[in-house]
Amino acid sequence: MQSMDNVPPAMLAVIEQASAVLRTHGADAADLARGREIASTVAQLTHDDVLTTAVLAREALPAERLIDKAIATQLGASAVAMAIELRQFGDLAPARRGAATRRLQPAQAEALRKMLLSVVSDPRLVIARLARQLVQMRQVVNLSAAERRAIALETREIFAPLANRLGLWQLKWELEDLAFRHLDPDDYQQIAAALNEKRIDRERYIAALVSELTAMLQAAGITAGVYGRPNNTSTASGARCSASNWSSTSSYDIRAVRIVVATVADCYSALGVVHSKFPYIRTEFGGYIATPKDNDYRSIHTAVIGPQAQAIEVQIRTQQMHEQSELGVAAHWRYKEGSARDLSYDRKIEWIRRLLEPSSSSDADRDFLEEVRAELFEERVYALTPKGEVVDLPQGATPLDFAYYVHTDLGHRCRGARVNGRIVPLSHVLANGEVVEILTHKLPAPSRDWLTTGQRLLASPRSRAKVRAWFRKLDGKDDVQATPTASQSTPPNEPRRTAAPRAAPKVASKTRSTAQRRRAKSPVTLAGVDDLPTQLARCCAPVRPQAIVGYVTVGRGVTVHRSDCVGVQRMVAARPERAIAASWSAEDSALPVEILILANDRRGLLRDVSELLAAMQVSIDALQTSTDAKTLVARLELKIAVRDLDELAQILTRVRAVAGVTLAKRLR
Repeated sequence: MQSMDNVPPAMLAVIEQASAVLRTHGADAADLARGREIASTVAQLTHDDVLTTAVLAREALPAERLIDKAIATQLGASAVAMAIELRQFGDLAPARRGAATRRLQPAQAEALRKMLLSVVSDPRLVIARLARQLVQMRQVVNLSAAERRAIALETREIFAPLANRLGLWQLKWELEDLAFRHLDPDDYQQIAAALNEKRIDRERYIAALVSELTAMLQAAGITAGVYGRPNNTSTASGARCSASNWSSTSSYDIRAVRIVVATVADCYSALGVVHSKFPYIRTEFGGYIATPKDNDYRSIHTAVIGPQAQAIEVQIRTQQMHEQSELGVAAHWRYKEGSARDLSYDRKIEWIRRLLEPSSSSDADRDFLEEVRAELFEERVYALTPKGEVVDLPQGATPLDFAYYVHTDLGHRCRGARVNGRIVPLSHVLANGEVVEILTHKLPAPSRDWLTTGQRLLASPRSRAKVRAWFRKLDGKDDVQATPTASQSTPPNEPRRTAAPRAAPKVASKTRSTAQRRRAKSPVTLAGVDDLPTQLARCCAPVRPQAIVGYVTVGRGVTVHRSDCVGVQRMVAARPERAIAASWSAEDSALPVEILILANDRRGLLRDVSELLAAMQVSIDALQTSTDAKTLVARLELKIAVRDLDELAQILTRVRAVAGVTLAKRLR
């Protein structure tokens, strides 16, 4: 992305035209060169002429020159207005000439807050800011060691994770690599040297493999592009492991290829071709098409033993999936004209809105930065109120965190908690599906001990921010830190059980919407319980309209079995209190089923089966194929999603009609 060679011709013309205008207004040559590099990055990502012009103008001219009416006339009022807004962002590292630390400082929060707000108002602005950070990192070698580390730190802590959450993989990989180079130069050089040591041999190997796979796919009648997939040094390092723990032979994706096809059916057909040629590593299969990752990444991942007994990672995806995974929100903007509503994009923007909520209730910049770090890096856990409402928490959250997430007042009055009916310490780490009942005192009385790191009572920065805000208001101070001694804590009073207070409208609305989403996804209704996490038992794989029963599994919610399942009958006999009445919901949701297909092996068999299922709008969640070398009988095991037994019967009937198929049945 550093060269103009990859810029589309139409966008290159936009850059050249804007550059000519800016030169006539006295743009500095160095500033213009930097602006052209940022603009080329933005142009490749978005194909947006207004944004491309704006980033070029933002770098080439100072703010007081941008308000010139002649410039607005020549470049366009929209582009100039956007350039002015980009100038208002500010830097995340205002004191770069000082000693670099390992963490971002509170003074940087306002610039970050402005940048995140821009994602909600106009996501093109944050794409431009990320591109600017990338160019800064490329040119950081000209700065002092302290300045290099400061910029690399903000890149690693904020910009690379933000690019990841927004799906901007092209930017994310290079940002990570450059930050790693300057923050851990010794580890970087050691790993880079190990990768470079046999780079030529590895490139030759990948080139030969690409040719072989291309020929195999063509022979199977699959139109596909096959590419050697580049890897970055920070990824090879395991993101943050030390070089001493890293081995160039320990990662499958050091040798990696990507197959890009036209349709979802072709993805599974290509997978069958790869698995028919090379032994695959069962533990390394990942099907992210039917179930995308949290950042909406979609692809099939598999690892195989290739030529010369080398492990290879293979990614298979459609062109649309490829563009979405590489460009993220930029893909949405790039193709938004005349397109359908992009739910993936909407989810990313909603995440940003949630992230900005704490700033309205606390003026502590440290709290805001901690919340950003938590949201960027942490996984989530879902606990329930006694009424069955779902509360979304960061991984490692405690009952005290739970109380603060339900309502600030409930957190301030918390004196204890029951989890699944049992009294637990407030330091208890919550697991998915646990029911949390908060025990309260009549009046709010937070303890300073709650902020003590050693107590481990609050895992969430948002919760700690609310406690600090309480003591700031109480003491009239600007800053409240963790209290080192227990003697300063508020003496605990005997807890008593009270009804939880009514949540503020925003909190209540958020909880209800989360619960509604979970209800919509669940195919099962539990008697007397709303929104408890459920999963279908693999031992009996119930399908609508078979009679079912729920069994409460500690830490996992409710597992739903067929009523005649021997396994659940044995468990209920031992623990009858864990049984819960269940029925199929009225919604037409899909259910996972595993099927077995035996057929005379022939060219195009997997493609025919995949196309049939795609035509019936049946999702394939997992696939395993093998062929008996003696009998030439192909064995296909598929995990598919069906609505009920009637649809399953129709699918099996249609599959049996495929040429060469001798058996099609349900496995469980």
